[in-house]
Amino acid sequence: MKDEGFQSMANVTVVSKKKVEKEKILIFGASGYLGKFMVKASLSMGHPTLAYVRSINPDPSRQRLLHEFESMNVAVVQGELEEHEKLVSLLRQVDVVISTLPVPQHLQQLKIIDAIKQAPNIQRFVPSEYGNEVDRVKRALPPFEALLENKRKIRRATEAAGIPYTYVSANSFGAYFVDYLLHPREQCDHVVIHGTGDAKAVLNYEEDVAFYTVKAATDPRVANRVIIYRPPGNIVSQLDLISMWEKKTGRTLKKIHIPEEDMVKLTQSLPHPDNIPVAILHNIFIKGEQTSFELTEDDVEASTLYADHPYTSVDSLLDLCLLNPPKPKLASFA
Repeated sequence: MKDEGFQSMANVTVVSKKKVEKEKILIFGASGYLGKFMVKASLSMGHPTLAYVRSINPDPSRQRLLHEFESMNVAVVQGELEEHEKLVSLLRQVDVVISTLPVPQHLQQLKIIDAIKQAPNIQRFVPSEYGNEVDRVKRALPPFEALLENKRKIRRATEAAGIPYTYVSANSFGAYFVDYLLHPREQCDHVVIHGTGDAKAVLNYEEDVAFYTVKAATDPRVANRVIIYRPPGNIVSQLDLISMWEKKTGRTLKKIHIPEEDMVKLTQSLPHPDNIPVAILHNIFIKGEQTSFELTEDDVEASTLYADHPYTSVDSLLDLCLLNPPKPKLASFA
């Protein structure tokens, strides 16, 4: 009886260990703008983390970042998306796949999907989106619509392959757009306003985007769902943002408006890919597509689902910009 009792306790211990064992997460695009936030969020939650990065990139800052990853016990794997067998072998060692690949590589995620088909152990795939809810955008200009269509192709391919997924609509990166719109490092005396400046957008701090994504990628409640990041404290118009900044800095900025018709003409006259960011600005800050639909009880909203996470509001982000303005790099569209 004594031995049986001991064995029973041992079995309970083994089960308990299995329950607390964290999912292994593989991140594609880990050395990119959002990728580095994703790696740190994954590590902060105790997940064994692997980073798949391209082999050929001699950039010294990237090399420093990879060394930093390795010092934090991230398994850095260098390779190309064309290396199918290598991908399959790596995927069979992990549980969750998060892609943060940039816009020019969105369709290359089809190669990741093909590899996941041969790795039935994968519990969740999060393709690279992190912007507007692509299946609900109705008024995008052609350059932005083409980008959205590529994201939809990845969604449909994921579903057709029967891969468990979570789609992330993170709307806009907060530090990126605060820098783009206000130029806090330069202390400009003017600000450019797209359209009237009244349309509401959602600006989410990049650290919060990464936190919510890792949480959702390992949450059964978000399996095969779209999760939308729309915290109430991050819903602002350009005019709201400018007013908040003027109060914090004590300066009054000269407002220069670019009319909607001029934005539309620019998307038609600028060459590809220079017309893409203009079309994105038009959709977010003139058409207000990020807040153009009401969330229903069927929608999953991140700040509600993870209400215990103290997200960084736009107001708090501006306070950070007063002390140490962010240095986001320009987005790549080609």
